[in-house]
This record gives sequence, C-alpha cells and structure tokens, in this order.
Amino acid sequence: MRRSSRGAAVVDFVLVLGLLVPLVLGILQVALVLFVRNTLASAASEGARFAATADHGPADGIEKTRDALDGVLSARYAQSIRARPATVDGAPAIEIVIHAEVPALGLGGPAFALDVTGHAVEESP
Repeated sequence: MRRSSRGAAVVDFVLVLGLLVPLVLGILQVALVLFVRNTLASAASEGARFAATADHGPADGIEKTRDALDGVLSARYAQSIRARPATVDGAPAIEIVIHAEVPALGLGGPAFALDVTGHAVEESP
C-alpha cells in the first residue's frame, strides 16, 4: 500500500520557518545594537574633537554631539551627554560620555545601558 505525501511540503515549510524567523530577527537585533553603538561612538568622538579645539569648550562639544545624533538616531539617545576633563598619555584632553538605553529585544522591548566615550587631546593656545 502506497502512502500519499500530499501536504508534507507545508509541514516542512512551517518547521523550517519556525527556526529561520527567530534567527533572522536575532541578526537584525544585533545589527541594530551595533548601529546604535557605532553611531554613539562616532558622535562622542566628533564632539570631543570639537570641544578640544582652542576656541571651544565642553558645552560646545556636548552641543556638537547632540547635533550629530539628531540627524541619525532618535532624540532619546541624546538625553545623557556629559563632558569632562581627562588625561590622554599625560596630555590634557576632553572626554565626552554618552549614556543611552539600547533596546535588547526589539524596538520596544527591555533595554540595557550603554556608555560610550570619545576622547580628544586639547589644543594648546
């Protein structure tokens, strides 16, 4: 007696889809977190370089960092930005620190804290 294999493709598709969808969503989430982290690092570095120039100060660096983030990420990532003096290899420097909450599971899911720092050696007048 011969058995029919009608409908087996649907079952195979559902089984493969059950494994593939979480994998693809996980890859997209990792990509989102890396994008946010790299954008924050770039903005912090740019703000630190701007604040370290001879005619600008830490407040200017914070504003430059906010401007860099406004065009790329949501404003909620630019809420906690601070600038402080630092030392890089014995030279005076400016350090910009961005504290952000990055969603860990989806865009609306629970978030984890991420601190990103940018440094730049100050120009001497």
